[in-house]
Amino acid sequence: MAELKTKPTNVDPAKFVDSIKDARRRADAQALLAMMTRVTGETPRMWGSAIVGFGSYHYTYATGREGDWCVTGFSPRKDSLTVYILPGLHLQQANLKKLGKVTTGKSCIYIRKLDDVHMPTLEKMVKQAGKDLPKVAAAMRKLRKEKRAR
Repeated sequence: MAELKTKPTNVDPAKFVDSIKDARRRADAQALLAMMTRVTGETPRMWGSAIVGFGSYHYTYATGREGDWCVTGFSPRKDSLTVYILPGLHLQQANLKKLGKVTTGKSCIYIRKLDDVHMPTLEKMVKQAGKDLPKVAAAMRKLRKEKRAR
């Protein structure tokens, strides 16, 4: 089984964010860093070379593969800021409707610039991620247990 490449590092997230060349992307990343630190109450940590993560959890897939990942975080990519809501966006449909001009994946929100989003809603979503994760993890464990019992 391949080892997960994205792991926590000792790189300082603030230094990483301050090194972003594009001024707008850097300012947006600094704002996300401050907001997520405040909302989660967690110390930010770099995951791999480009993800600033908050909190962590251990997961195990039905296949037996397991690892650790952040509960929420962001990455200042070239085309957009990617915000990670690891319990999944399916639990936050009402908030997504209020968020503003974004595109999404299963657990990712892609933001061109923070001016495009309603920040109080994004803050609510980040906070909710921490509350939802234990419920989602418990439901997944229950499903795996039921599947093994069959």
